[in-house]
This record gives sequence, C-alpha cells and structure tokens, in this order.
Amino acid sequence: MPITAQQASQRTREICAMAPIMPVLVVEDAGHARPLAEALVAGGLPGLEVTLRTAAALDVIREMAQVPGGVVGAGTLVTPADAEAAKDAGAQFGVSPGATDALLDACEQIGLPILPGAATASEAMRLLARGYDMLKFFPAEASGGAPALKAIGAPLPQISFCPTGGVSPANADSYLSLSNVVCAGGSWVAPNDLVQGGDWGAIKQLAAEASQLGGRK
Repeated sequence: MPITAQQASQRTREICAMAPIMPVLVVEDAGHARPLAEALVAGGLPGLEVTLRTAAALDVIREMAQVPGGVVGAGTLVTPADAEAAKDAGAQFGVSPGATDALLDACEQIGLPILPGAATASEAMRLLARGYDMLKFFPAEASGGAPALKAIGAPLPQISFCPTGGVSPANADSYLSLSNVVCAGGSWVAPNDLVQGGDWGAIKQLAAEASQLGGRK
C-alpha cells in the first residue's frame, strides 16, 4: 500500500525514538544475522539498519526480520530496485545516504518508510518541501559534526535528524544533546571481530551501554 512522505517520516521518527543509537550493520554471513539481532535487541537497541553492502545483506534482513522485538531496516538504498528488494526481504524501513526523486517515488509507492539523507540546509529544505521532516544527517562528522547539525537546526527547527557517519561513544552525546536529533547511527555496537567470533554477550553489553547514551534510562 502506498504511503505519503509525511506518513514515512512519522514511522521513521517512531523507529528512531525507540533507542538513542541505531546500529548500522555490515554483515557478511547470514548465519550471524539472528544471534546478532537477538543480542542487540536484548541490549536495548531494537531498531536495526542492515546496509546493502554485502552479498548476504538481503538474507540477513530475512533472518533478522524474524527476531521478536526487532525492527529491521535496509541501509544504503540507492535505486528503486534496492528499495523493492529490501521490502521483499522483510525490511520495515529504508535508509539512504542521500535522496533522489526516483528512490523517494519508489519507496512511497511500495509503502516502505524511508529515512533519506541530507548533508546541507538546501538538501534538507528540498526534502521538507516534499514532506519529509525526519532525515539522516550523513556523513555526519565529515559534514561538520554536531556544530554543523546544530547550526542547520536553528533556521529549520521543524526537521529532525539521525546523524550517521563517524559517530562513536566519544562524540555520540554531542549529537544526542541537540534538540533536532532523535537518535544517532553507529557501527561500533557490532564490531566485526566480535561478530566473526560469535561473542554475542559482548555485543549485548555494547548495546546496553549504547542504550544509556544521551541520558536515556
């Protein structure tokens, strides 16, 4: 069922508000998908972004979509075909590094809520004009970090963001303290060595620590 831009932003805002950090996941082996998702959800991070950067990504989404309590989305959506494949695999939302009319049209048509990326005031204004008021700020650190996002927010208070790209435990609070930030995207909660080693307990602990960032309890 098609959705509007406003409906898409309402849904992605709800997902982003579930926890201060949204894990950004690059998973090479679909066999790791379910225990990884279970660890992250158990640690308090239910919103999961699986990037379409590996051959296994769609299978990973299929597996994670079956984990109770998780809300699985597909990151690195670039083309309409990406959006369709992600939706078919069970993704409940999409995330894009930027935004094109073709991608937005496709996501709206197939009913996939998307968190579109913007790095400048002009990009954010263009998306707002279309009806999107929940955006991804990417690449966050390379685009000026929290000071830049705070500056963009001053004249555009009606837009909220999920900054991603260079966010770490060291700087996450600087983003989460901003009034226009709902959550931040981070990959550190699922480091490759722990995933490859199957150390789900350590990943659960990282997730639990991340779930408390920004003063969340």
